[in-house]
Amino acid sequence: MAKWIAFPHPDKAYLHTQASLKKSWARLHRGDCEPFPKDAGAIDAWIAYHAGDFGRAIEAGTAAGHAGWNAANKAAAVYATYLETAEKRKLALLEEAAARAEELQAAEPANANAFYLYAFAAGRYSQGISIAKALAQGLGGKVKAALETTLKLQPKHADAHIAFGSWHAEIIDKVGSMIGGVTYGAKRDAALTHFRKALELNPDSAIARVEYANGLVMLEGKKGLKQAEALYAEAAECEPADAMERLDVELARSELADD
Repeated sequence: MAKWIAFPHPDKAYLHTQASLKKSWARLHRGDCEPFPKDAGAIDAWIAYHAGDFGRAIEAGTAAGHAGWNAANKAAAVYATYLETAEKRKLALLEEAAARAEELQAAEPANANAFYLYAFAAGRYSQGISIAKALAQGLGGKVKAALETTLKLQPKHADAHIAFGSWHAEIIDKVGSMIGGVTYGAKRDAALTHFRKALELNPDSAIARVEYANGLVMLEGKKGLKQAEALYAEAAECEPADAMERLDVELARSELADD
């Protein structure tokens, strides 16, 4: 069994039975619109995921086959982003999640989260190796296509809107608005529209505010700082419903403390 870094904010509120998970599902998955699973192994993986037992979620979700892969991939992307400290392992987890997501896309072309979780994992991998390197490897276009497919399949996917807003902002930040627009189709207005839509769809989301704030700083520099700080302050006050949301809230709090 692999060694996993423990979730640092355990809370009984994040522990679920199958019955309580089903009852809380709509709130827990407002951001990604994931349907409630029918497979017992997938349910176990999601219970572990929401509690912050990400290693168990990855293992149980992977073992459950395609039914559990969205849970495994989301757990891997969240764990790699927030908890894994070894850079090599972090990138390996993200690569594995992206590969599983691509396989799931081929098997289930109507599965919106197979595309979104590819974009999530590949996007975080891109940040890990540097956006410039990722663009040179063609990952920018693949992430964009995956997010476009996600939103075509599920227009109310708030998390895909967040990711797409960040995609536009990061490319403009890296290569400038002219090259970003002509070469990649990245637009400032599109970034802001996606961030606003995400908040409209999921008004309780801390990460929507955090990524919106980051996007504003990338797009507007010092001019965007005041609004960015207000968004961070709002994010820090959000009420987390599970382990991932708690990590998002703690991230916002640490950013405010650093300021």
